Amino acid sequence: MSQQKPIEIPQQAFDWYDEYAHGDIDRRTFMTRLASLSVAGLSLGVISSALIPNYAQAEQVSFNDPDIKATYERFDSPNGYGEGNGYLAVPSNLEGKAPTVLVVHENRGLNPYIKDVARRLAKIGFIAFAPDALFPLGGYPGNDDDGRAMQRSLEREKIEQDFMAAATWLKAHEKGTGKLGVVGFCFGGYISNLLAATMPDSIDAAVPYYGTPAPEALQSQVKGPLQIHFAELDKRVNASWPGYEKILRENKADYEAHTYAGAQHGFHNDSTSRYSPKDAELSWQRTTDFFNKHLTSS
Repeated sequence: MSQQKPIEIPQQAFDWYDEYAHGDIDRRTFMTRLASLSVAGLSLGVISSALIPNYAQAEQVSFNDPDIKATYERFDSPNGYGEGNGYLAVPSNLEGKAPTVLVVHENRGLNPYIKDVARRLAKIGFIAFAPDALFPLGGYPGNDDDGRAMQRSLEREKIEQDFMAAATWLKAHEKGTGKLGVVGFCFGGYISNLLAATMPDSIDAAVPYYGTPAPEALQSQVKGPLQIHFAELDKRVNASWPGYEKILRENKADYEAHTYAGAQHGFHNDSTSRYSPKDAELSWQRTTDFFNKHLTSS
């Protein structure tokens, strides 16, 4: 997969993008701040284009790869928005059954990067399902700005219930072994932590990437196994870790945590300049090894 040549972007710009991506500032404020920077003669357009996702770069496994079969599937969510929808990727040569993995998107709906993550898992033998929290509003709109606004307009508790319902549906999948993992990124990392806390007997392995923990009242319910990935420069998420780790230790939860030196929040997402190929590769190898250990062993 070809990547755009990286450009030198000040840490301040990454921090502003994080604020923008999480709704702390609007697009106008973000662009105004970027315009105040002078970066080796680079234009505002070049800097903003490097920071904002370009999903054409995020396809590692083609949607028509012969090794996988991808479909859209619906599931009931009586405590959420009534019905959910997601992207199911299954190994095309599957004989018998395979373990399942729920893939949880960021705070903007089921974008092409998350679909590709599901395909990557199917390519190596898992049944992967990536729900779209925006389904009640018609689904991911095709761009992240609208996707973020749509997701903010939904009720957080109902979104959470939709992902719990998706996990229950996937664990019972007719081609599944009954072993269920979850991996999520940013908001999806939070959902991964939440499912580990609210469904500890159903989740056989949880892998949150740079996500905040479940509400403190629920954290003591986490049993694991849990594999957590942090970016060193992600101050917002990292600030939540000491308290969470203290509770995990006190409750003897099965967990491991990895921090990637010099990495930005979102380092696994290969569609922006925050992408760190070496850290993404290492973290993904750890993730798939973790799933193989906890989901494929008898």
